[in-house]
Amino acid sequence: MKEKYELDDFIDLDILQEIQDAFSSATGFAAIIVDYKGRPMIKYSNFSKFCNILREKADCRELCEKCDSLGGIAALRSGRPFIYRCHAGLVDFAAPIILQGRHLGSILAGQILVKEEDLMYLENIINEKTDITMDPEIMQAYKEIPVIPFKKVQAGAELIYQIANYIAEKNFVNIVHRELHQKNLSLMEEMRTRVELEKALKEAELKALQSQLNPHFLFNALNSIGRLLLIENAPRAQEIVYSLAEMLRYTLRKANEIVTLEDEIFYIEKYLIIQKVRFQSSLQYKIDIDEEYYYTRVPFMMLLPFVENALMHGISPKEEGGCVKISAKRDDENLIIYIEDNGVGIEEKKLKKIQKMDIKDYKTEVSGTGIGVNNVHQRLQYYFGGNSGVEILSKKDEGTTVKVTIPLKGIESEVKKDV
Repeated sequence: MKEKYELDDFIDLDILQEIQDAFSSATGFAAIIVDYKGRPMIKYSNFSKFCNILREKADCRELCEKCDSLGGIAALRSGRPFIYRCHAGLVDFAAPIILQGRHLGSILAGQILVKEEDLMYLENIINEKTDITMDPEIMQAYKEIPVIPFKKVQAGAELIYQIANYIAEKNFVNIVHRELHQKNLSLMEEMRTRVELEKALKEAELKALQSQLNPHFLFNALNSIGRLLLIENAPRAQEIVYSLAEMLRYTLRKANEIVTLEDEIFYIEKYLIIQKVRFQSSLQYKIDIDEEYYYTRVPFMMLLPFVENALMHGISPKEEGGCVKISAKRDDENLIIYIEDNGVGIEEKKLKKIQKMDIKDYKTEVSGTGIGVNNVHQRLQYYFGGNSGVEILSKKDEGTTVKVTIPLKGIESEVKKDV
């Protein structure tokens, strides 16, 4: 087992990006997660125009990076979130990501201003100061920077500290479990049949997904931010925070791999609410499923890979955006669930491989969760038999339709007994 870990050894970067984007959307703070050398691990969230202009200038960029580095070091030394002023007078804060006493990286956020009376609580992270008064473009961008109540800054700093702890502690447990599980699989190869081995791998993969998304200790921090946003009359941002909390709560309480379709719809609605903030007017969505099918049994996280793929690979590349529609209809003894988008579609050659379910790495293309088409198809087959499965239809530049077939016979009544 490895004695030293780097940040990217155990981080699902797509999930990390979603959490960072949701944090920025809800709070208005810019944010970035960096490794121990100060290198960004993912894309910046909500980076301000003012800071973009400064970083285009070599001398200012050097001071910006110096502030980032020293802010992370100050947070590391204190072991707590650290709030400070940068060389340009903006307020930033940092939280260390520490594992077994080793600094793996930091979460940096801020790029805002506070009221004059609150500056007494803050120190300048470096002695150098940048004179921004001589450049009209920089001054105009500076005037656009929001003034944030200091209590909200403190709440934001505490939240990123909780996120940093989650990343370090929870994901370290995940990677240790995965390594131990891989060793167990090696010992089982000579003792178990191929079917038993595949089942174990599927369970391990799903449990890894669940453990990545169950930071229950974030709930209090998220709810605190939500209440603060309510007080400050920011209902849209409050909705985003609570949607993220509900997504995390869903994965925490689902101990079994089989859930109801209603549960999956609830989760997807929260996911789309958050993505709507990211895509804004370029994303439309519609969920049209009759309530009589809500008790249908489905595999946990069955819909997310397809919805996420529709957004990331179908609608995102399309300049004018598009629409995702989720619907269902009965076909004899089966329920057909449709996930449709009017995005860019899939190339014919690639589509044929996907339809044969023989792309080994397609799961990483489909979804940041790591659960792809083949995995969902196999789990449907395992639980419901030969009539169930996934079918993908697509036409280049017109969109994609995913059909998920689930047998209804004997399922609804069984679930109702369990609910």
